Parts: sequence; structure tokens; C-alpha cells
Amino acid sequence: MIGEPLPHESASLHVTGEALYTDDLVFRTKDVLHAWPVQSPHTHARIVALDVSPAYAVPGVVRVLTADDVPGVNDAGVKHDEPLFPSEAMFHGHALCWVLGETLEAARLGAAAVTVDYEPLPSLVSVRDAIDAGSFQGATPHLARGDAEGAFATAEHVFTGEFEFAGQEHFYLETHVSLALVDEAGQVFVQSSTQHPSETQEIVAHVLGVPSHEVTVQCLRMGGAFGGKEMQPHGFAAIAALGARLTGRPVRLRLNRTQDITMSGKRHGFHSSWRVGFDGEGMLVALDAVLTADGGWSLDLSEPVLARAMCHIDNSYWIPNVRVDGRIAKTNKTSQTAFRGFGGPQGMLVIEDILGTCAPLLGIDAAELRHRNFYEPGQDTPYGQEVRHAERLEACWSQVLANGDVARRQAEVEQFNASHPDARRGLALTPVKFGISFNLTAFNQAGALVHVYKDGSVLINHGGTEMGQGLHTKMLQVAATTLGVPLSKVRLAPTRTDKVPNTSATAASSGADLNGAAIKNACEQIKARLAEVESDGLTWEELVHKAYFQRVQLWAAGFYKTEGLHWDAAAMRGTPFKYFAYGVAAAEVEVNGFDGSYVLRRVDIVHDVGDSLSPLIDIGQIEGGFVQGAGWLTLEDLRWDESDGPNRGRLATQAASTYKLPSFSEMPEVFNVKLLEKAHEDGAVYGSKAVGEPPLMLAFSVREALRQAAAAFGPAGTSVELASPATPEAVYWALEAARSAAPSDPDHSRERDVARDPALAELGGR
Repeated sequence: MIGEPLPHESASLHVTGEALYTDDLVFRTKDVLHAWPVQSPHTHARIVALDVSPAYAVPGVVRVLTADDVPGVNDAGVKHDEPLFPSEAMFHGHALCWVLGETLEAARLGAAAVTVDYEPLPSLVSVRDAIDAGSFQGATPHLARGDAEGAFATAEHVFTGEFEFAGQEHFYLETHVSLALVDEAGQVFVQSSTQHPSETQEIVAHVLGVPSHEVTVQCLRMGGAFGGKEMQPHGFAAIAALGARLTGRPVRLRLNRTQDITMSGKRHGFHSSWRVGFDGEGMLVALDAVLTADGGWSLDLSEPVLARAMCHIDNSYWIPNVRVDGRIAKTNKTSQTAFRGFGGPQGMLVIEDILGTCAPLLGIDAAELRHRNFYEPGQDTPYGQEVRHAERLEACWSQVLANGDVARRQAEVEQFNASHPDARRGLALTPVKFGISFNLTAFNQAGALVHVYKDGSVLINHGGTEMGQGLHTKMLQVAATTLGVPLSKVRLAPTRTDKVPNTSATAASSGADLNGAAIKNACEQIKARLAEVESDGLTWEELVHKAYFQRVQLWAAGFYKTEGLHWDAAAMRGTPFKYFAYGVAAAEVEVNGFDGSYVLRRVDIVHDVGDSLSPLIDIGQIEGGFVQGAGWLTLEDLRWDESDGPNRGRLATQAASTYKLPSFSEMPEVFNVKLLEKAHEDGAVYGSKAVGEPPLMLAFSVREALRQAAAAFGPAGTSVELASPATPEAVYWALEAARSAAPSDPDHSRERDVARDPALAELGGR
């Protein structure tokens, strides 16, 4: 079944509405209580007094949960910096306590009745606020190779600049939700929309003050996650579990959309300051950068997100001399968290913005500048890992040029721009090199449980979670292929911590790699035992039946750990990734000169997924990842109120009405996706490669095409700055700047500052 273009295993259930999600189980559970938060109206304030007694006067209110009710640890984070019931509100909308009611309306009214006395405190809302105040948290990693200062001293061209870009709201269809109950033995059973059931189990256990074996967490499926349910579900599950323990009744906690957006973390926005050097041929010789991640009020996953950003600042380019410093700003906003790409997109965006900005100043076509600086076989990354299969970058690039008929269309773009005074087109190519594995080596392991029953049917359990990405489909294919049975013989059970323990999050694009290898290992154990049974002329069912009567073990626990990984986080050196996934995209846009609005005319992609386990699933992931990346880079504009008024720190984009998501109107008119052929990956399950995250970064091509179209409103050689997200407003200001630009001056001064705000003290004088 490997390589067959099969539909998603739950596709028919999705489209008919029969697929069950966590909140659907509420209607199959009796006597459920509903939870509602009491949220802070202040962005930063000390809780002077909390009076919950008025809530009990509201009909239907059963219990109000506060810090006094926690029998274990009052913390929902793995860093112990996220009080479950805080004594200090750290962001606008921070949940202080939770009301349980017979109905959701009773709980809501009860929460409104709770009285809180606040002592407002100063707040830091933007990453620049934090930088100016010296407000940082967590590790401050440093990545270096070669002699950056020496290289700058001899570089033909040196540019300096700043670039600040926004985060992104996950906006999964299913908001955060948990349903907890306690059975007759006192075991806590939590149904949770979580990417990391084992960690949810661990956090619930330490909040309740019980060992992990007294807590079972199950994830049926998620209606989207994108990283937002890797760390953040744990506290919500703990609230539901605590309520169930205290009341003896099932407790449901489901955030509505506004609550979810205002209370849960986002992709990290970043501030970057940089200096880059090129030789006379346009080859990169040095990069010096400071990356500041906006972590929000607590650490969450900010440290590994920052580390991955730093490890991906090179993207697909050989830079012999590198110096990068990282830090995490502490601001009074939601605690920012994992999001598809996990920092990789932020690091890669910095170098892509640098190349897009500097290409016109160097007098080199942007695509040529990128292509000229590609990694070549034998070269290694700034952290010391060999870039294996670097030739696949060239293969993807060449195929996109051919498949997309790029040379002809580029000529058409130039002709269009010359004949249309009020519109311009841009056509840009950008590459992707993305490392696959968890930053933390210990997370690169997985388990599985495979049962073969006497009638020959097969049941598989594994530690991965299904969030719509098609992981379960691939796992069914792996099991059927390894055992040599039809897909109809195999069923997959929901992910549960009492079936496969100590699992890693389904994240880092490693779900299929890790869990597929664990399932394959379990199936191979069973096959090896069956091989000892005389099987001539027997069907699969007959063989299994015969094996049972010979007392052959027909089930197996599989395990896999990724070999060859090592990482020194302090030195930022090692081999943190199993392999790199490659891809190239070409995007063509047309921009309206009157208002900056634009149309994405065409996209051509060639992407490396190794030997695809499931081509339909992989193509869907590439398309979806690309569109989500384009949303981050062009549409999705998170806005916090930065005024000094009473709403300071309030998230202004709290709904689909104010937070623009990609829709059908933003889809490219022509969208071509091809999988790179002859791309077998040794050491990965059936030669496949991860596909969840890498395609998101292919959307850099859209932003760079917009930059080129905006610059085309000015004289030849114009370099424009483009905000991120590149909304129509941002594109309009970029094209207006291009219109007012002076004709290109053949200025051969060696060093130029291309930043709007030249406050680069951290780069100067180091």
C-alpha cells in the first residue's frame, strides 16, 4: 500500500459530519459540568483580592476553582513559570479562576459575578518595548562559525538593516477543548484535543498531585492544531481534571473562538538586526545578526523555537562566516508557542528578506543571487551538520524553471510592466532547506502496539495524533505493507497514554518518521515469528490461525529512535537533524498601483518528500502548508493595542471579522505541485521524508514577488522594504516609496545601511 494515492482515512466521516471530536463526546456523557474563565481586563496587574462568593448566588453554579483547590503543583508549564491560577495577571484576558456550572450560560454568568480587585502595573506590549526595557527571559544562545569581523573587513559590499515581523494565529477549526471524568477506581480520564497526550498526562498528574498512571489521556482526533496544541492544551486539561476530581462529575472545558484567540499563544513575532557581506561576485561572505523572539509572558517553547530559528537563518545558502545571537523578549502578551515550522520560518525569513533587499543594490537579479549562493555537496551548516543531498536543491530549482516555463513568463512580466502604468507584476523563486527532527534529541523516539487477532484482522496503536494531516492514513499503509495484508484488514485505535506511553508530541514534521518506524518495527517482529510457522499454501488468515495454536505471540510493542543525532545546545553545535527536506517555489503576482491590492496569478512547486508514503496526502500537505505560509506573510495581521489607554495590550484582532485568513479568493489561479522524483531517503521509513512543515516556507516566493512588483513602480535597481505581513496597505506604501525613489545611483561605497530605523547599536562595536 506504500505509495498508493489513497484518500484520508476519515475523509468520508469529515464530509458527512460523522467524525467525532472531543467536544462531541460531551453529548454522550451524563451530568457534565461546563467551565468558564474569569479573565483579567488588565494587561498587567496584581490580584489584590478575589471574591468568588457572589458566583454561588447564580443559579446553576456548582463550583469555582481557585489556587486553593490545587492539591499538587499550581503550574501548567514544563518550565514551572505558568501558574494555573495566577496571583498576577500577565496579559489582557489572563484566566484567574474558573467557574463550573450546570450549563455553559450558568458558568458564564457565575464568572461575571466574581469580583476582583486589581492593582494595575506597567506593561510591555511590543517586542521593541521589551528590548528598550531590557526585558528578556530564558537562554541567550550564540551561533558562530569562521571569522565574521575579518570577513566584513574585506567584503566588497556590506549592508546593515533591521527587520521586524509579526506572528500568526493558529485559527484551527476546533478550539481548545478537554473533557475529564473520574471512574469508580479514582482514575482520571481526560479526552483532550492535544498534540502531546503524554505531556498533557504529565501536567494533569502534577497539578492533581498523583502519579502519571492515575491519569489517562486520549486524543480521538483534532480539528487542526498547527503546533498550537503541542504545549497549550495541558492547562485546560488540568482545569477540567481538577474540576472532575473535586465535584465527582465530568467537566467540559471548551473555549469559544474569542477566548481561544485571546488566551492561547501564537507564532512568535521576531525583531532582527543584521549586517551582511558579499564579495564582488555576489557571494555571501559573512552574516552577523541578532534575533529577538517575542516570547510573551512565559517561556512555553520559546527556547527551542529560537534555537531552530537560529539553525535555519542560513536557509539554503552557504555562508562561510556567521555570528548570530538570540534572545527572548518577555512581554505582557499571550505566551507564544509552537507553530508549523517552529521558528524555522522566522529564521529563514530573515535571510530571504536580506537577499530580496540587497539584490537590486548589488545589481543582480534576485533569483540569480539566491541560486548563486546555494549549498553545494560537501558543505556544512553554521552549526556543523553536513548538508546531505544538497544537489536536490538544484534539481528542484531546475524542475521549477522548466515546469513553470519561467524564462518565457519572466519576459512577459517585463513586457507587462512596461505597458501598464497602473499595475505591475512580479515573478520570484525561493528555495527551502528544512531540518527534520526535534531539537531535543530525547524527543526523537516513538512507540507502537500492534495486535494480530486470530481471524487475521489487525489493530494498531501508536503515539502520534491525527490533526487532519493524514498521519493515521500513512500509518495504516505502513502496517498493511509491512505485514503484506490488504488495507481493509487493518484498523487504527485512538491515541491513548495507557496503550503507548512516554510518547513525543506529534510535531517537528516527525509524526510519520517516528511512529511509522515504530509500527514497522512491531510488524516486523510479528512477521519474524510467523516465518517460523510452516505456511506453504496457507492464506494470511490460515497462517495466523495456525500460529495461534502453536502458541506464537501475535502482538508486539514496537519502538524506534532516530540514530545519528547529537546536539550541544550550549555550544550550538552538532547534528540535530536526521535529514533536510528541500523544495522550490515560483510565484507570480500582479499588484494594483492605486491601492496595493494584488492577485496571486500562478504558483509552481517542486518539493522533496523522498519516496512518498501517500502521494495524495503529501500533495495536500504541500498545498495547505503553502497557503498557510502565504497567509502569515501577506494577510494575517495580529494587532495589539499599544496605546496608553485602558485597552493597552488588548488583542484587537479577536475574530475572523478582524483577522484576515486566506480564502478561495487568495488561492493562486494556477497552482501546480510536483513531487521530486528519485528522492529516496536512506534510513527513513520506506524511504519517505517529512512533509508537514517544510512547504510553509515555499510561500516566501509570494512575498518576494510582491517586493519585485512594488519595486517595478520605481526606476530600475530600486530596492524596497516590505513589511511582514505584506498586506495591501504595506504593499501600497512600498510601491509609493518606489515611485518616489531617485534613479539608481551607481554608488560604489562599500557599506550601506538599508534600514528604515538605523538603531543597530548591538551590531556595531561588538
